[in-house]
Amino acid sequence: MSIEVNNITKIYGGQKALDNVSFSIKSGEVIGFLGPNGAGKSTMMKIVTCYLPPTEGSAKVSGYDVEENSIKVRERVGYLPEHNPLYLDMYVKEYLEFVAGMCKVPNKKARVAEMIGKTGLGPEQHKLIGALSKGYRQRVGLAQAMIHDPEVLILDEPTSGLDPNQLVDIRALIKDLGKEKTVLFSTHIMQEVEAISDRVIIINKGKIVADSNTRDLQAKASGQQVFTIEVENEVEKKVFEKIPGIDNVEKVGDKKWRLISSSKEDLRSTIFQYAVEQKLSILTLSKEEQRLEDIFRELTKNN
Repeated sequence: MSIEVNNITKIYGGQKALDNVSFSIKSGEVIGFLGPNGAGKSTMMKIVTCYLPPTEGSAKVSGYDVEENSIKVRERVGYLPEHNPLYLDMYVKEYLEFVAGMCKVPNKKARVAEMIGKTGLGPEQHKLIGALSKGYRQRVGLAQAMIHDPEVLILDEPTSGLDPNQLVDIRALIKDLGKEKTVLFSTHIMQEVEAISDRVIIINKGKIVADSNTRDLQAKASGQQVFTIEVENEVEKKVFEKIPGIDNVEKVGDKKWRLISSSKEDLRSTIFQYAVEQKLSILTLSKEEQRLEDIFRELTKNN
């Protein structure tokens, strides 16, 4: 396992930020780490990256314990914290060369040039970091996290402050990195998780409330199926109510309907066959997937 977290508890004063948290991540997985503000995401990331010690429990990265072998762990981890700490009076290229030097990166200049290219910093590389927009500062943070070619990347809100075009580029970069590295990232953008993660871990009030790949999570969380059908004919509601397995019918357009079922069986073939028998001309028929945003709200609604 690339990351192993076993029964981690973290207490600040009288507040329990993490409560007996356990999970493991295999090498090459891209994991979306979700939770409301104050749920414990950043605390967990700080423990895995050796910035904070746990109150109880243990964590390992690439087989090294975060307390007993913190130097070995830091050598293997690239970390972008939520509040990106940068030297604002340094130039972009100068700063990355400085970080590469601290990490004893071989072929330093070539590696810096590679990271500048990968993160799209080329036009800004000769500017002071303090003169950059928030989005470009975030790119500098990503570049420094990757500069030493770590086995594991821990990214806390990596796309914060990026415009829509930059979002597409950085998401593609993170997904590409996941082919050879382990990536654990937090975000509040649900579409981002669906786009790039292999698996989702949701934390609420310091406890893990879900740990699954996105499709399985949608299947488990949804207690019902929703089908959307659009027909050419004018149809009364009672016509659709007679379809076997359909519990509720809602009109959502001129000739468009939502058919709701608690059945575990995919009813699309049943709906189609029924429509044929009723001589209804079907324009579209689709099954709605429950949105990750809805699942997140359901699992964390008591926060």
